[in-house]
Amino acid sequence: MTARSGTRAILLAFAGIYIIWGTTFLGIALAIRTIPPFWSGGVRFLIAAGLMYVWLRRHDPRPFAGLNIGGSLLCGVLLSGIGNGFVVWAQQGLPSGVTALFVCALPVMMLLFDWMFFSRRAPTPRGMLGLAIGVSGVVVLTLHTHSLSGQMRPVHILAVMLAEVGWALGSLLQQRYIDRSRLGSYTCLQMFAGAAFQLFMGFVDREWIGFSASQVSLQSLLAVAYLVVFGSIIAVNCYSFLLAHVAAQKVSTYALVNPIIAVALGALVLHEKVTPVVLLCAALVILGVAMVLWPGRAPTATLPLAVNPRRLV
Repeated sequence: MTARSGTRAILLAFAGIYIIWGTTFLGIALAIRTIPPFWSGGVRFLIAAGLMYVWLRRHDPRPFAGLNIGGSLLCGVLLSGIGNGFVVWAQQGLPSGVTALFVCALPVMMLLFDWMFFSRRAPTPRGMLGLAIGVSGVVVLTLHTHSLSGQMRPVHILAVMLAEVGWALGSLLQQRYIDRSRLGSYTCLQMFAGAAFQLFMGFVDREWIGFSASQVSLQSLLAVAYLVVFGSIIAVNCYSFLLAHVAAQKVSTYALVNPIIAVALGALVLHEKVTPVVLLCAALVILGVAMVLWPGRAPTATLPLAVNPRRLV
């Protein structure tokens, strides 16, 4: 891959996760109208992984050879399983746009985990201020959710927070296990693991109770089909590609764009409330995340020997 083609591929991948994942919150909301949440996510990733596997087998009889199987499966559970599954489950009680705003704080969580467990690089003062501003927006949004959705319960907010933990850890761990030459194989195996986790959670949550296949609407089926092709096969591969070539915190900039698209679609299509408090929270979260992602130029100073200046690729 030449430098020019590589830059073009990175830009296209960013466009993929910026735009597509902004629309998937609406797709999820439509899918779970008649399909239980974990089962809709499990089937989505199972179909996507199955289609990818068929395509991979046509080019390689052993598509998973050479992969770190354990690491890939762990990342799959964290990303496609917990990271996606609990967001889908939470949308039973949270409006799609509000859910996207909670997920918008993901770069802040990645900064914290990177600091505590990975690079051990402390945030700059500007980054810490951004962290405080972003968290304040999430706190205000949490306190305001009762007026946005009558079905909202604290467990729905907890589910989104747990999803962010899984996605942040999975994204940071993925850079240890991913092989740039086998991105498709890794993504396929990762989605298989996520599908298995979500289907298992569907049984744990007893989603079969009251569910009838005859009640599944065409709208929900089309939403799942959209999530399979665009949200999974295209966007997840874009995300894996970016994590293999770009720093994780830069990749997480998609969290700034997704909520804008999700809130707009939620208001236009689902007639979700967009109150002044929601706009204020959105501004606080986006400002905080922007300060975390672009902390400014650090002052030049000689690092003490005890500090590990290693950066994630």
